[in-house]
Amino acid sequence: MATQTATMPVVKKGLIGQRRNEVLMAWLFSAPALILLIVFLLIPFLMAFGLAFTDQRLIPNPNLPTQFVELRNFARLFRDATFHRALFNNFLFALVVVPLQTSFALLLAILVNQKLRFTNVFRTVYFSPVVTTMVVVAIIWTFLYNPGEGLINAFIQAISFGRLGPYDWLTNTRLAFPAIMLLSIWQGVGFQMVIYLAGLQDIPGELYEAAQVDGANRWQQFWNITLPQLRNTTIFVVIATTILAFKLFDQVWVMTRGGPQEATMTTMILVYKEGFKQGRVGYASAIAVLFFLIVLGVSLVQRVFLREERAVR
Repeated sequence: MATQTATMPVVKKGLIGQRRNEVLMAWLFSAPALILLIVFLLIPFLMAFGLAFTDQRLIPNPNLPTQFVELRNFARLFRDATFHRALFNNFLFALVVVPLQTSFALLLAILVNQKLRFTNVFRTVYFSPVVTTMVVVAIIWTFLYNPGEGLINAFIQAISFGRLGPYDWLTNTRLAFPAIMLLSIWQGVGFQMVIYLAGLQDIPGELYEAAQVDGANRWQQFWNITLPQLRNTTIFVVIATTILAFKLFDQVWVMTRGGPQEATMTTMILVYKEGFKQGRVGYASAIAVLFFLIVLGVSLVQRVFLREERAVR
């Protein structure tokens, strides 16, 4: 009995030491990522938050020192028609692209999840636009949208026997933003497809077998088994796509620069133009801080949905 009592502190000390070693190794492995996050994410955001309350310019002028302007930049935001248009375009882009891209991704995932020949080939084809650089994709689609020699206009004229087209897709204020939406849906749908495919393969096959025994058809199985089982996957896809929608920049900058007449202006394009083109770093920082608050709000919505999912379970 005395021997067992004596060995207890030794065992406890050994467990504590092992725990410390595990914590130390965890910090060592996490250190590179944490350093990069701090240097390239946390510090720049704190700097932007501070500059948002100043009139800082990109190239400082010794005769005009930087001044603290309190909430003047944020007050200007609410009066800036360009900012209103950029924010509206971001919400419009998310409102159109997110549901369409999510629906197409689910449809493609269901198709490539079937036990058919050449399924891996179709998966590769659908996913290939995702691994292609957005700048390259935007340049290619710019040629496709060309009103004179573009393939899209040629196709529309061919199927309409010359009654429709050609259209100036990227210079028409009504067509430019829908054209960018179409490109974005095509380029990003493969990423969501892969996520949905993983979710579909995680659904137990016994559920479908039981449904077939009960006489449920394919449509009933989809509504009562597939969609409920993919709820968490759908939440992730919708939230991730919404955040990417607010970060819309590459394809717009390559194809239209925010034009024509600010028809494709987005929040990130406005941040770039104000900060690096106009040199108004303070005002651009205020826009960036507001953008962060929008993304934070989307993340909070995600937490609410996930909390509701846990409560259901």
